Amino acid sequence: MANMNSDSRHLGTSKVDHERDPGPMNIQFEPSDLRSKRPFYIEPTNIVNVNHVIQRVSDHASAMNKRIHYYSRLTTPADKALSLDTTTWEYPDVCRHYFGSFGQWSSLLFSLVSLIGAMIVYWVLMSNFLFNTGKFIFNFIHHINDTDTILSTNNSNPVICPSAGSGGHPDNSSMIFYANDTGAQQFEKWWNKSRTVPFYLVGLLLPLLNFKSPSFFSKFNILGTVSVLYLIFLVTFKAVRLEFHLEFHWFIPTEFFVPEIRFQFPQLTGVLTLAFFIHNCIITLLKNNKKQENNVRDLCIAYMLVTLTYLYIGVLVFASFPSPPLSKDCIEQNFLDNFPSSDTLSFIARIFLLFQMMTVYPLLGYLARVQLLGHIFGDIYPSIFHVLILNLIIVGAGVIMACFYPNIGGIIRYSGAACGLAFVFIYPSLIYIISLHQEERLTWPKLVFHVFIIILGVANLIVQFFM
Repeated sequence: MANMNSDSRHLGTSKVDHERDPGPMNIQFEPSDLRSKRPFYIEPTNIVNVNHVIQRVSDHASAMNKRIHYYSRLTTPADKALSLDTTTWEYPDVCRHYFGSFGQWSSLLFSLVSLIGAMIVYWVLMSNFLFNTGKFIFNFIHHINDTDTILSTNNSNPVICPSAGSGGHPDNSSMIFYANDTGAQQFEKWWNKSRTVPFYLVGLLLPLLNFKSPSFFSKFNILGTVSVLYLIFLVTFKAVRLEFHLEFHWFIPTEFFVPEIRFQFPQLTGVLTLAFFIHNCIITLLKNNKKQENNVRDLCIAYMLVTLTYLYIGVLVFASFPSPPLSKDCIEQNFLDNFPSSDTLSFIARIFLLFQMMTVYPLLGYLARVQLLGHIFGDIYPSIFHVLILNLIIVGAGVIMACFYPNIGGIIRYSGAACGLAFVFIYPSLIYIISLHQEERLTWPKLVFHVFIIILGVANLIVQFFM
């Protein structure tokens, strides 16, 4: 109660008494110089009488006002920088920030090249898997052994060479089983790898592309991990059964072996550009991490696991391929094509991959729709008409390539080298150079090194057209 009375007395005390008898936390002024020393003290004026002299500001207030105004001008650029919210930015937004509208639309173009290129490869592979799945079922029902009509090894683990008579180009023809078998001929007519199966997929996938939300398909991403694990098991099992077949000829090819060093190696650099390509959506993937400080570590681990998977499968397939009697040149771009359609383990792998790609394909279509329609119309689903037209163009491109150019390696390396030129070589290097220049930390060695990276990207794209 005493404290309350004390508080009430302080609150009730007049301003003059309070200033003459200040508390311990107040600044002390002499009574004679009290008003002149207060920095923001304004003489009382009569606001009714317009003839009264204008209110005066003390010298301290004037000096303080000038300092505050000066400091506010100094901090204005920093305030503008702090007000720039980049939490929702995607890579095209970063390119727009540094290069203007040209950077935004060019990055969008190259991003669509990578997405649509991947969707075309998916369509070719899904056509392949669906065709071989149907052929496995037909051969199993009719007791047909397709290794009798094609170059293959004669053992308990047959390996075939589908491109033996096609000059090394990917084989896109369906196998003629028996000329006098009417049922086989009818099956060949309606179940053809290049003329019918790519069109069957349209009825399955086109309706799925028109969904507004891809959340349903994202629930099946676990199939990707299961498929990779099964492929590792399949390759390991086949390698153990087939054993290694290696001879090292560094420059000169032989009948059954290829040289270790060939001038066609830029084909690999083009493929690897897309194989490791994730640059246009890396911000989206990492911005939801709970611990943002671990982004670099997590990304390095992901790249390491992908690299090890590529190396493990590629080395084992190449090393265990039976040479002789078959040449190493017989290894297909899709190594599952080197196993006959009657191979049960390969049939299971094709089933896994087919369902995985059928769930990932609509997600890729959704990303393409978000990037293109979102930038043009400001709405990722402006109408069913706009979405259907876009999806028909994407699906049509996949069908055409599956029918006339089923070369998945060529599609990957061309699209990979094109989009990689922008997202892997040019944009990151230029952004880094610009940021260093703005911070006045750009040195000649750093500039020369990153210009050299850009030149490598340009050369990587140009050389693809001469392989």
